[in-house]
Amino acid sequence: MTAWQQWLQHPEKSSVRDVLFQIHLWVGAGAAAYIFLMSISGSVIVYRNELSSTRFPIEWIVNLHANLLFGPTGRLVNGIGAICLTSLCLTGVIIWWPGVKNWRRSLTVNWRAHFARISWDLHSALGFWCFCFLLVWGISGIYFSFPQPFNAFFLVDRADYFTDQGLFWLSELHFGRFSWLTEVLWSILGLAPAVLAFTGVFICCRRVIFKKTSNPNTQPD
Repeated sequence: MTAWQQWLQHPEKSSVRDVLFQIHLWVGAGAAAYIFLMSISGSVIVYRNELSSTRFPIEWIVNLHANLLFGPTGRLVNGIGAICLTSLCLTGVIIWWPGVKNWRRSLTVNWRAHFARISWDLHSALGFWCFCFLLVWGISGIYFSFPQPFNAFFLVDRADYFTDQGLFWLSELHFGRFSWLTEVLWSILGLAPAVLAFTGVFICCRRVIFKKTSNPNTQPD
């Protein structure tokens, strides 16, 4: 069996997948609280304009989401967190593949199963269906924190103009500010990272407690 055939039929036996799974597992566990916080606050500030006229402390939440209430230092931490989210997306899309026989099952959740199985299914299915949104949030989060490397990469002469326009359109895309429909969709989907963080921590803790070392990246029964 070639490496490609093994990947198609039995990806759980791939040493590369083992490495990526461990990276995904521990980066996710380490960044879970951050991702949960960004998910909840981000879903709220989708409606920043609507809430700004009320007594709701929206500017405090905006500052929390953008700078973690710590100015430039918080923005730096935010950038690191966005890098973690992006790495989770890239490793997750690879280790998601469960093999030819099981890929359809990984698109849905068996709500009648036990909690461990539901957590795994929910993490897998939600990560798959929300992958594009998660990747956009991760990359745009990196840009918000570290715009200079992006400007240098694209070799833009009018860097200030590009930065202003780039931040504007990435902000619109980041928060779905195109219409009321996209705002509703972004606000709901914005909760997906929180669910992924919770289920990811549960999966990590369960594997540590039960010490499943024989096949650490296999699905629970």
